[in-house]
Amino acid sequence: MMPETRRPRRFYKTVGVEADGDAWIVTLDGRPLKTPAKKPFAAPTRALAELAAEEWAAQGVVLDVDAMFATRLLNVAFDRVPVTREEVAGEIARVLETDLTCHLADEEPRLLERQEAVWRPLRDWAGAALGVKLVPAPGIVAREQPPESLEAGRRAALAENDVGLAALAHATAMLGSAVIAFAMRKQRIDAVEAFDAARVDEMFQEEQWGVDEAASIRALHMAKELGVTERVMRAL
Repeated sequence: MMPETRRPRRFYKTVGVEADGDAWIVTLDGRPLKTPAKKPFAAPTRALAELAAEEWAAQGVVLDVDAMFATRLLNVAFDRVPVTREEVAGEIARVLETDLTCHLADEEPRLLERQEAVWRPLRDWAGAALGVKLVPAPGIVAREQPPESLEAGRRAALAENDVGLAALAHATAMLGSAVIAFAMRKQRIDAVEAFDAARVDEMFQEEQWGVDEAASIRALHMAKELGVTERVMRAL
């Protein structure tokens, strides 16, 4: 996090949301907000613009950019995703090759039982809803997944608009699982359920050995980001 003395000071008093053709823009003292690439910060829905505006309005004397996660995610969607859609979708498909939900415990029956109670319904859903049929295997070595399933995941990612694709990619990276990220995007599960699904192994280890403070802080940060990511997804 940037030290407070190095953060920019708040330079505006009022924050608004206005229609601009088919898009919605955020205004600061009546002036349209721009992205880092100097493009219009033009959201496809009013709900998305209001989500970003809420972050700008919540700022104090100095700007805490780290706390403006929806704004940062939308900046990525507006500036970078339009010219990297194929690459982003391809990365999501590559995560499916080693998806967390396919790595099952091979020496701890109690953990395996928990994993399958949470992960199997999500794998089954991905196969039925998206055509992403993955093969689980015990241990840490990834099993080769059907090419047609990886392609189905890539196509499902490309079907998203730029904001949806940016949110899906970020959730995939955070969770270590495109299956869980897709399930959150399609509202099969919510952010809390996605967080718990991604931490089945960690929560089992915490029960055995106790909670690591640094890991707990990382998990809290992840939970907050997932919550905002879910709000972005549902605002589309």
